[in-house]
Amino acid sequence: MIENRVMKSNLLPVSSAGFKYIASAFLALIIFSIFDIEFLVLLSFILMLAFVFIFRNPEREVPSFEKNSFVSPVDGNVISIEDIQDSEYTYKLEIDSTYLNVGVLRTPLDATLQSVVQRRGARLSSTSSLCEDINENAELIFVDENSNSVKIVHRLKRSFDDISIDSKNSQNIKQASRYGVMTNGTTTIYLPKNFRLNVTIGSELKGSTTLIGYFS
Repeated sequence: MIENRVMKSNLLPVSSAGFKYIASAFLALIIFSIFDIEFLVLLSFILMLAFVFIFRNPEREVPSFEKNSFVSPVDGNVISIEDIQDSEYTYKLEIDSTYLNVGVLRTPLDATLQSVVQRRGARLSSTSSLCEDINENAELIFVDENSNSVKIVHRLKRSFDDISIDSKNSQNIKQASRYGVMTNGTTTIYLPKNFRLNVTIGSELKGSTTLIGYFS
């Protein structure tokens, strides 16, 4: 049976990952107000609004797709689609997300989260040749009831915050459930041979509402 376990903050308009930043900006605003430093008061207020925007956590009405559908786990734009020579996966889809996109990560299909591996690291620009090797990332493998396996790798670019993953190994998760937060990063999706893509390079995606394709 699929369980819909989500973060405690999921019903709030702002993700819990952003609370510490918003609280710090608010505290700074109060302190600078006491000392009547108008410029820093304004700067603190702008920062607080920026953090609220970056960590916004909107509700999404999930469209009614057919069984075996796979939706986008993130907001962003498709920047590459490749055929790969791999024993398990055939397609590699890369999605770029910025601070302007919603950073909440959403489960792409009804599945069991078979494994989660998080690696702390650097936060180099995506244009750096070392980005893929040393930047902070989180690798997740989802397996559905038909044994279809999908690997998703979230990797930070230049970001001030860690990748936050709230789901655990062997957890059953319902499609579109929130499982973490990533601000300003890339998402690489590895798909098996029996997958039919519904997107192209340049497609704009919204987490849990954009159909990426189906398993045949």
